[in-house]
Amino acid sequence: MDYAGSGSLLIILLISLFIGMALSLQLSAELSRVGLKMYTGKVVGISIIREIGPVLTAVVFAGRVGSGMASELGSMVLGHQVDTLRVFGVDPIKKLIVPRVLSAIVMLPALTIIGDAASLMGAYYIAVFVSHQSGAFYWSSIREVLVYENVLAGSIKPFIFGYLIACISCHMGLSTKGGAIGLRRTTTKAVVISFIIIIIADFLLTRILLYLLGFTV
Repeated sequence: MDYAGSGSLLIILLISLFIGMALSLQLSAELSRVGLKMYTGKVVGISIIREIGPVLTAVVFAGRVGSGMASELGSMVLGHQVDTLRVFGVDPIKKLIVPRVLSAIVMLPALTIIGDAASLMGAYYIAVFVSHQSGAFYWSSIREVLVYENVLAGSIKPFIFGYLIACISCHMGLSTKGGAIGLRRTTTKAVVISFIIIIIADFLLTRILLYLLGFTV
């Protein structure tokens, strides 16, 4: 949990902050053309809480933590440490896989919440100090989007993303073979497959949640 959580905190904060600033800047420019610049906070809030926050954090998490899991387990397989555990009667799944899966399920949602907050703060800075909007109206718009439907969608996704990333990375790590070249391929495949699965899972979860919450598309 320390490696997956606090070790990823700084990069999550930096990326989320600047993504929020860029999103606010772009939306302010586009909405100002139709006289709706005051709704920047609402659009930014919905985008970050429901989609950008969970997906962005999961992608960064997969790139840093998922690749680390795959390479670490792959090194243990190539060094016969996993075989040694089996010889001593220790289940590698319980010893190596379960802690990593649990840490991902716990820490990714926590990082997502922190990343969402950083993105909203970055968007606030651009909206108020660059686009010259009302700070009070911005936060009022953010409070309007913090409803059950949006919070539910933004809360469920990180748990599922964390589980998928950990399972994919651990599976790829334990299937490593072929020495250093095989380890490189395993780590790369773990990250690439995680990225693809995150995007596909995000679409499916969004569609399911919209249906369950009664939204018509």
